[in-house]
Amino acid sequence: MIEVAVIEDPAAAEASLDPIRSRLLAALTEPGSATMLSAKVGLARQKINYHLRTLESHGLVELVEERRKGNVTERVLRATAASYVISPAALAAVAPDPDRAPDQFSAHWLLALAARMVSDLGTLIAEAARARRPVATYAIDTQLDFASAKDRAEFARELTHAVRTLSAKYHAADTPNARPHRLVVALHPTVRQEA
Repeated sequence: MIEVAVIEDPAAAEASLDPIRSRLLAALTEPGSATMLSAKVGLARQKINYHLRTLESHGLVELVEERRKGNVTERVLRATAASYVISPAALAAVAPDPDRAPDQFSAHWLLALAARMVSDLGTLIAEAARARRPVATYAIDTQLDFASAKDRAEFARELTHAVRTLSAKYHAADTPNARPHRLVVALHPTVRQEA
């Protein structure tokens, strides 16, 4: 089981969003059968089997083993990932496009960038899995507390200068076989968690 999977197929996204199926996906981080899940989620085994077949047909759960119990074969399944993210590619016709209205101070533009990143990473992870190779990525996540809006603006100015300087130093578009990479630097207020 992988940690996070990106769902790009619209039908798989629809299947995962069903409340019963999302409960089953959450329960199947540990392998289980329809009988085991019936006791856990309080639904009839036949109804659970129906939903499990749908999830399996979309690659969201996988067969771990089959157990013979008398003249019945019990199928033990597990979710293919611990968590799922639905790619904007699943809604291709209305997926956000950061190139439509680039405004580095807009929260909507930042959201469009994040959506493109999810879509790109979903594609890269799938391609890397097929090639049995890792994806070369890097990320930084930190929290800053600014004393004032002026300090935040000055930080953004200095960060922009530093990123432009580094980008100019290492950008090698004219080099044969140069490997293109995308760099996204984002700053947004921290969402306060309710106590």
